[in-house]
Amino acid sequence: MHRLICFPHAGGSASAFRPWRAVMPPNVALHVLQYPGRESRFGEPLIDRMPDLVRLLTDELMSQGLRQPYVLLGHSLGAAVAYEVAQELRRRGRPGPDLLVPCARQSPTEPRRGEVHRGDDDVLIAELRRLGGTPSEVLADPDLRRAVLNVVRNDYRLSETYVARPAPPLECPIMVLVGDADPECSAADGAGWATVTTGHTTVSTFSGDHFFLTPRRREVVAAVLSRLGLPAVNAWPSTP
Repeated sequence: MHRLICFPHAGGSASAFRPWRAVMPPNVALHVLQYPGRESRFGEPLIDRMPDLVRLLTDELMSQGLRQPYVLLGHSLGAAVAYEVAQELRRRGRPGPDLLVPCARQSPTEPRRGEVHRGDDDVLIAELRRLGGTPSEVLADPDLRRAVLNVVRNDYRLSETYVARPAPPLECPIMVLVGDADPECSAADGAGWATVTTGHTTVSTFSGDHFFLTPRRREVVAAVLSRLGLPAVNAWPSTP
């Protein structure tokens, strides 16, 4: 049984990957990490420092008896979190992933500094609209908007202050996924992930913007499964 472990984007939650269950074969278990402060963990304090979040998530994975074969897949901020979790697992003497799949983010060796988290609500809303992926009705509702912006500001602070600490390269292969219309990460940007592993690195481009994983999830899952030597996703029923 393979295990696909997913890490959401900044401002995102486990529900972003929930529709993926419909395109998973029986021999692949989908597990999505839920960051504190949202959905089922709404009552927990938000975490805005990468080391703290990585320790928490790694503890959770180890408590669940993490064992190979498994894949770590992260979207945007989640790509950096997945990388750091892979490094933390190695520091704890645990076997690494069979594959690391960073999506829509450049390598940790190229820090993505920024000041969006310091801006007012209008700055955050403009950023969300620039990237897409946030329903307009969410931003139109005062209560929903307040809750979303609180999480987004926290996660942008985490992302924009994150600097990868020096570490030996990973040994697993890396499969970078990017959208051809993503304003944040091009295929050339994705190629930089080759510097953080001794394994083989590939870059695959999909049609779409920063949130290409949503409309292209069937194609994305099929590509990851193919890389693992598993059956193509189109062998299963269509997504409802």
